[in-house]
Amino acid sequence: MQATPRPDRWKTLLAFAIIYFVWGSTFLAIRIGVREVPPLLLAGMRFFAAGIVLYAWVRATGIASPSRREWLSVTLLAVLIFLVDYGLVFWAEQRVPSGITAVMLATIPVFTALAEILILRTQQLTFRLGCALLVGLAGVAVLVSRSVSLGDAPIDRSGAIALVVGAVSWSLASVLNRKLTLPQSKILNSGAQMLVGGILLLLAAAMFGEFNGFHWQAVSSRAWLSLAYLIVAGSIIAFTAYVWLIHHESPTRVGTYAYVNPVIAVLLGYFLGGEPLGARTILGTFLVLVSVVVITTTPKKRMAEALALETEPTTGAPSLTSRSSRR
Repeated sequence: MQATPRPDRWKTLLAFAIIYFVWGSTFLAIRIGVREVPPLLLAGMRFFAAGIVLYAWVRATGIASPSRREWLSVTLLAVLIFLVDYGLVFWAEQRVPSGITAVMLATIPVFTALAEILILRTQQLTFRLGCALLVGLAGVAVLVSRSVSLGDAPIDRSGAIALVVGAVSWSLASVLNRKLTLPQSKILNSGAQMLVGGILLLLAAAMFGEFNGFHWQAVSSRAWLSLAYLIVAGSIIAFTAYVWLIHHESPTRVGTYAYVNPVIAVLLGYFLGGEPLGARTILGTFLVLVSVVVITTTPKKRMAEALALETEPTTGAPSLTSRSSRR
């Protein structure tokens, strides 16, 4: 059997650069867009357009459309990921700096691990994992606490709550993703989710009156460019690079985007967006990233395995709770 040839090194480096820097920069693009376009409307346009392109592209290759059961699963995930998580992220970025938004969303593996331990009972709480969870939650506390004095103000409380709820919603989707019946094609699956999510976000925008009094002609070219960047670079090019990478590199290496994206977002927010970068932001970011690194590189020790295989060591791949960062 002939081995699959390794891709050219420059292609691999380019793909990593795309998921690192493009996904890291989408938070600033969102921040720019929501200054002029209502948040749910902006999110809806982004994901509807990207979803149409990805879904049509993969269907044109001859892959069958999802079954009815798969569409139901896609819709459930679209509600949790796009309507709830992204809807809250776009809303929160009206009041929370883009870099801090990225750091708050980096806690998704923290909440996923907590759900597996406390609710699903599919993951065993170890000392290492427990310490990582506490460090991650401490990082969030540093960013939002009004009792901690570090020379700069905490982030907006309502925005912080929205981001935590969004992270929890995505974590729930990550857990359900392993149990639901979904299309085998990753691009078809994501395209369908984006399409449904975009429709739901546009309906929510109409329900909350975001179309009322909104004048399309008043939107600057800067805001339209940010939307185009989110659609083309953030949701189509970067996701295509991500899918290519997971077929050519190990999940552990590909999953490093979860550590790099928040750093890129914080730096871009500071240098290009004029966002503050004080001791609070640095300490909170450091604690959250340490937590994420430990959690995503800790082999899973499942409860059933711990009870049934007492004499046999658990061998598992690192738990990479992917945001699939369609960010």
